[in-house]
Amino acid sequence: MNNTPQTRSVKDRLEAGLAARYRRERRFRLYGMLAIGLGMLFLALLFFSILSNGLPAFQQTYMQLQVNFDPRYVDPRGNGSPESLAAGDYGGLVKAALRERFPEVSGRREKRELYSIVSTGAAYQLRDMVKADPGLVGSTTRVWVPADDELDMLLKGHTSDLIEHAGQGIVSLVEDGDEVRLLSTSNDFSNILQAVKHDLSREADKVERKRDQLQDNLQAAQQQLERIEQAIQQARDERKDDARIARMEHQREDEQFRLEDYRQKMARAKSVLDDLRRRTETPGGQEALTKELPSYLVAVDGGLVKLTAVSNTEAIGRVLMPLQSQQDAAAGSWQILEYETPESSRRLKDNALAWAWDLQRKGQLEKRFNTTFFTAGDSREPELAGIRGAVVGSFYTLVVTLLLSFPIGVSAAVYLEEYAPKNRWTDLIEVNINNLAAVPSIVFGLLGLAVFINFFGLPRSAPLVGGLVLTLMTLPTIIIASRAALKSVPPSIREAALGVGASRIQMMTHHVLPLAMPGMLTGTIIGMAQALGETAPLLMIGMVAFIVDIPGGFTDPATALPVQIYLWADSPERAFVERTSAAIIVLLGFLIIMNLLAVMLRKKFERRW
Repeated sequence: MNNTPQTRSVKDRLEAGLAARYRRERRFRLYGMLAIGLGMLFLALLFFSILSNGLPAFQQTYMQLQVNFDPRYVDPRGNGSPESLAAGDYGGLVKAALRERFPEVSGRREKRELYSIVSTGAAYQLRDMVKADPGLVGSTTRVWVPADDELDMLLKGHTSDLIEHAGQGIVSLVEDGDEVRLLSTSNDFSNILQAVKHDLSREADKVERKRDQLQDNLQAAQQQLERIEQAIQQARDERKDDARIARMEHQREDEQFRLEDYRQKMARAKSVLDDLRRRTETPGGQEALTKELPSYLVAVDGGLVKLTAVSNTEAIGRVLMPLQSQQDAAAGSWQILEYETPESSRRLKDNALAWAWDLQRKGQLEKRFNTTFFTAGDSREPELAGIRGAVVGSFYTLVVTLLLSFPIGVSAAVYLEEYAPKNRWTDLIEVNINNLAAVPSIVFGLLGLAVFINFFGLPRSAPLVGGLVLTLMTLPTIIIASRAALKSVPPSIREAALGVGASRIQMMTHHVLPLAMPGMLTGTIIGMAQALGETAPLLMIGMVAFIVDIPGGFTDPATALPVQIYLWADSPERAFVERTSAAIIVLLGFLIIMNLLAVMLRKKFERRW
């Protein structure tokens, strides 16, 4: 082989080019793997967010109440008839049970707070119990009823985090009128005192910033007053109009009033700031707890005390749950409960926290599987809201969609692929079918609103109209998939069928269509999955309405699962956040099952030619 310098130069260039090409290929593979990794990471984050928010919704907090089915509440007419039992005051029955459970609650405001920890659905539950068993009238029974959504959020840790601190010293209690003093032999309250002083320091910083702003305003007012004085003096020297001078003097009086107001506010701000700085920098002492601080409750002697003021070894509070004794509590036998979210930032106040603590301590508050989520329709109360109505509405809608889109789509595909002449009109039809597959779904909703509701007068918010709209949307997908399945059948099948004397209809129905059916079913299932997740076209035809009852037919008012998710996501209550995610989990479950079914059908019946 010739090994001249020129040959070696060409060989080196070829090897360098080959090495560069390999490097580019490795980089390309690396970029592809990186893109796939990022996609999987974002997908994992999405699923983690949905699951972490939605899984708690499959549990609901229930409260045990000793219910006395007093005939005065249950049977107002006194005849025991179903009409009388249905007209009973079951809400009053629940309130009476709560008053009996917490007899120390006396004020009107406290009673309202007490009644609010139980769901309004408790009254309906008791009514259904009495209607099912009239023998309950006059008896006393322990009943588990759903708790309010705010109490449910508290137990799930969404409202406020609870931190428990065990008492290190011996604490003694001294009653002082309506207050209770807690004296500890250790610095058990020093951490609370430090938190109060830290809050005072932040408040002092705010007052200092306000004082600096007042100082700037004061200087600006002084400068403005000097300018007005100069203008008045100049006007007098030039012997200007007396009316103009009077207006400027009036402006001077206003500015003097503003200046004096700034000075008074400055003096008050300085006084407050000095007091805050002194209290912050002075070690020890006693400080009051404000509503902007976390709530501190002391569990001692079987009761609960809310702290209102603390020092290092002493605290003052008011009793929320009655104390069983006034004896000294040994170290470790009492606790400080810290609810991190301040009382001013949550709907559930400290009284409700105390009642929840007492119920939970006595085993009368627990979390159970939330069957209501799967058996009830929509509700304004999160603890009573369920997806059954939306699931049934989606079922009826998809039944209409499947019964219309599958035969129409398959028939259109068979005609276009096997029988339609190849001319300008069929080309136009094929182009429009492909274009319809890319049209935004809300356009089909507008079409359904204009045609099916406004023109034909079909009922709004009905699965029938929803199915018709989704049929229009899924037809292009089914037609395209069905035509692809027909094309995948080899021409030899058709030729063999025709060769043995079969007609074109027999060739199509007996041979080609059965072989193409797995691909057609796959496309149909994918189209149904797409229709199940659509929201925009259903919103346009009124399926966004608040529907409580479970639909019983194709023309009854209904909503769909994706629309239900949309409605819950727009609700302000915190409990609807987890129910939104839980409904998304159910919807994703249906979509995954439908796509797995399509894959299984394709693998089972698909033939390779």
